[in-house]
Amino acid sequence: MLIVLGLVVLAGCGNAPAENASNTRQAPPAPGANTQPVAQRPRVVALGDSLTAGLGLSQAEAYPALLQKRIDDAGLGFEVVNAGVSGDTSAGGVRRLDWVLGENTRVLIVALGANDGLRGLPVEQMKNNLETIITRAKARSIEVILAGMEAPPNFGPEYTTEFRNAFRDLARKHDLVFVPFLLDRVAGQSQLNQGDGIHPNAQGAEILAGTVWAVLEPMLTRLRAAS
Repeated sequence: MLIVLGLVVLAGCGNAPAENASNTRQAPPAPGANTQPVAQRPRVVALGDSLTAGLGLSQAEAYPALLQKRIDDAGLGFEVVNAGVSGDTSAGGVRRLDWVLGENTRVLIVALGANDGLRGLPVEQMKNNLETIITRAKARSIEVILAGMEAPPNFGPEYTTEFRNAFRDLARKHDLVFVPFLLDRVAGQSQLNQGDGIHPNAQGAEILAGTVWAVLEPMLTRLRAAS
């Protein structure tokens, strides 16, 4: 089933115009939340494509912004940076990684590969690119969350299986926190996607944020306790 859903998702991730990566800034936190100035907060960087950039949504509706709200509500004191660029591939992520990470990044969410699958690029090439991103981040003592994706079925079952396993293999090899499918419970659900049937609407983005938050929240809680 996920293979079919992957085709729906991938069909639009590579066709949208490129957008500039931008920081996700939120309104001042609610009373009781952490009030440390945003500029001084340790950073969570979401590196991805149009699904991260929030194509078709306002900046406040994209999942990185929704993560920021949850972080502020929990008083965890981290800043989320939306480093999503529509149409980006794993190779593009490698090229802009050092610029995106900047200073004081503690967590990197890697949500790339959808456009590699759409274009039928060699899985080993994508895997090597993702591994480069992972190893560079870990060399800087940055924790990595890897988000998996599904390839379209039109390249055949062997390709789709190899594609899916690439994410799982990397998660095991590097002992990463792993989200098996970024769009779990959203892909293929018309009521959760925009008119193109591809990109999540505001409701779908909330579910996506919840999927990531399930693994991000315990990580941030641990990092804050250790600081």
